[in-house]
Amino acid sequence: MAKPFTRKGSVQIAEIANGLIDPILARRAGINTLLLASWDEIAGEQFAGCSRPERIRWPRQDGPDETGGGFTPGLLTVACEGARALFLMHQEAELIARVNSFFGYRAISQIRIVQKAIHVPARKPKARPLDTGEKRRLAAMVDTVEDPKLREALARLGAGVIGRRPKRSE
Repeated sequence: MAKPFTRKGSVQIAEIANGLIDPILARRAGINTLLLASWDEIAGEQFAGCSRPERIRWPRQDGPDETGGGFTPGLLTVACEGARALFLMHQEAELIARVNSFFGYRAISQIRIVQKAIHVPARKPKARPLDTGEKRRLAAMVDTVEDPKLREALARLGAGVIGRRPKRSE
């Protein structure tokens, strides 16, 4: 496992989570979180919202293959919504090339498309602007913080949190 990115002694939570999840995904589905996170770029905007990789199956290796390389490319299973699956089938060769380009070697040679509903999480609505009372209350909360950069960051965070809540009637 690669050493997580650190910044002045801190470790990003995403790196810790990926370190925990990747071995399980690799064992069960043959994929990793980096492939899942990059799927939108790999699939392209036409298929990003309606497809996702499900698993990669590599053939069992008893010994070196007939080419002597010892590695046989796998089969990528992609879940795709309804009629879009037909269009994805027509783009199969390009998708194989993109996935192999992502991995940096010929990792897959075939794609199996499975029709499934793909749940794409809805984007969170933007925070509403704060009224003057909320701004004053937030300013009072962060006023005691001495470091100006930290105070600014806490004010932005507070504005985002307060702005996502329904407006309170006082």
